[in-house]
Amino acid sequence: MCLLTSGDLRSVWLLGLETGHRMMVGDGSFLLFQGDRFASMSGMKSAFRLLVAAALLLGAAESSFAAAKKKKPKKDSRASLTWTDPVKAKAEDPDYSIQGEYGVAKPDQPWAVQVVALGDGNFDAYLLERGLPGLGWDNSKLRIRMNGKRAEDGVIRFATKDGIYRAEISDGVLVASEYGDIVARLRRIHRQSETLGARPPKGAIVLFDGKSADEWNKGKVENGLLANNDITTKRKFGSYHVHMEFRTPYKPFARGQARGNSGVYHQGRFETQVLDAFGLEGRMNETGGIYSIAHPRINMCLPPLSWQTYDVDFQAAEYDKNGKVKKHARMTVRLNGVEIHKNQELKKATTASRVKGLEGKGPIYIQHHGNPVFYRNIWLVEK
Repeated sequence: MCLLTSGDLRSVWLLGLETGHRMMVGDGSFLLFQGDRFASMSGMKSAFRLLVAAALLLGAAESSFAAAKKKKPKKDSRASLTWTDPVKAKAEDPDYSIQGEYGVAKPDQPWAVQVVALGDGNFDAYLLERGLPGLGWDNSKLRIRMNGKRAEDGVIRFATKDGIYRAEISDGVLVASEYGDIVARLRRIHRQSETLGARPPKGAIVLFDGKSADEWNKGKVENGLLANNDITTKRKFGSYHVHMEFRTPYKPFARGQARGNSGVYHQGRFETQVLDAFGLEGRMNETGGIYSIAHPRINMCLPPLSWQTYDVDFQAAEYDKNGKVKKHARMTVRLNGVEIHKNQELKKATTASRVKGLEGKGPIYIQHHGNPVFYRNIWLVEK
């Protein structure tokens, strides 16, 4: 119970309500309660009594807010559920066959949609103006997020929070509408990088061909693929062009950095991030980002369990005879055949770099970050 008769005490009273405390104001006294405990303030001048009451409630508020911060949301026990084989994922989880890209694999289409599986029949869908990334959509175009769920009739229905945009997937066709008017009818498609399967040119150093991991410290071949076991090339490199292919796992219940995390460190210093970033905004800690240094120009990440490509031109830093930098290292990066960084200057190393300092040659390091990511067809041409 709380009795107040003075408008001057309104802020104290509201604070008491926020923190679950009760305050009674009588003739010349305050009683402040928390459970069975109370403090009495009588015979004080009104202004001083008000300050004391406010101080007590502020202290209680800080304690209450601190306790609230300590309460962490419960982690979904299914977050670790992982598929590394697309055949098994398709057979065991119906959501796998729904996630992906819907549109036309041609430039400048009116709309396209990327559907992200979130587990248990839940999805996010992103309506993209002018087509799929790399074919028309870029960060200057509309990107509209819709939430969706599979209904009892098997149809997956999506809507924005305001209901202006809606979509549904039925019989393999996604129909999107704006204010009730249909704007697109799209089928699911499977895009591949134009550099997928690129063969090493004459003079290239083959770092992994599916048969041997001898070029790597701790390298391990699993079913013809190279596992991301915190492996480092035995050789060190200066400037080079490198091609590699990677596949992130399907983890529909996981979120953020727990969803297919790995990374490729050039010279052991500068990381091109690897993550299931399909449908995300395209940040420096997502696939295509140069971690802690630069966001990609566009998010070109394909759906999980798709084979994807990195093609990187790395230019080593140059130093004078006194060890002073003349030119910082630079990197041009193509993800799935599309340029996402052009001659990006690298003035510092990635936060978790394995090689100290910026001078000298370094290895290629493939990070293990709690997720099974696999690599294949890795070759390098020194410059």
